Amino acid sequence: MSDFWQGLNSVIASIGPTDVLDILVVAYLLYHAIRLVRETRAMQLVKGIAVILILYPVVRGFEMMTLTFIIENVIQWGILALAIVFQPELRRALEHVGRSKIPNIGRLGGEVPLTNMQDMIKVLCQSAETLSRSKTGALIVIEREIKLGDVIESGTVIDSAPSMPLICNIFYPNTPLHDGAVILRGGRVYAAGCFLPLSTNDEIGRDLGTRHRAALGMSEVSDAIVIVVSEESGKISFAMDGKLERGCSRQSLAALLEENLIGQKPEKGKKIFGRKNQ
Repeated sequence: MSDFWQGLNSVIASIGPTDVLDILVVAYLLYHAIRLVRETRAMQLVKGIAVILILYPVVRGFEMMTLTFIIENVIQWGILALAIVFQPELRRALEHVGRSKIPNIGRLGGEVPLTNMQDMIKVLCQSAETLSRSKTGALIVIEREIKLGDVIESGTVIDSAPSMPLICNIFYPNTPLHDGAVILRGGRVYAAGCFLPLSTNDEIGRDLGTRHRAALGMSEVSDAIVIVVSEESGKISFAMDGKLERGCSRQSLAALLEENLIGQKPEKGKKIFGRKNQ
């Protein structure tokens, strides 16, 4: 037992500041890697890899040559297979790494005055409520730090100050730009009739239509905020970071936009989507 404590003390004594920093960085990366994959289909793959890694020393210990050969080849070619199969998840992870976590008022692709941002939020909430009442389908994307130039190129550039009549007119049935998404950049209605990538998440409910899948797809590959109005039910939904909140009221939509665009949280105790803000 004394030899054990002596060995432990020698190991602890040999740990320097660089070793501590190394451990903390690795722990930080592992923590965020787990957060990124825990709610995606990649999580199932991680569980499968864990099972293989546990089985490998067991089959080697029992000298099961066939299984050992199979597992070694799976591990050898597995990295390449992961890069191909889970390219969307890897892209999303790299985009998360590249995002700045410093809060600021310039989250709309440039510095936007606070009053302009508040006016934009008010217009969006008014528009969503009006479209919801008439059951007019709508898809509104708010660009933030990640530029959406490739999406904008698929539509028509407008570059106009936001207003409720403008947004509602764009989505009015049978108008030239109604079948697509509106992109807001820098607090302005920048483009309309844009096509968004559809989500490939297999866990999305079958009751969600193309608009909601496009909203989720856009929020999965960027940091954009997407507002959806259902043509069938008139319900308003809010998509961000690959998650969808359905059944928004004008007030709850405003609270979400204010919280995520200007950092203004709803009043304590106020309910949003059936849960209280703590």
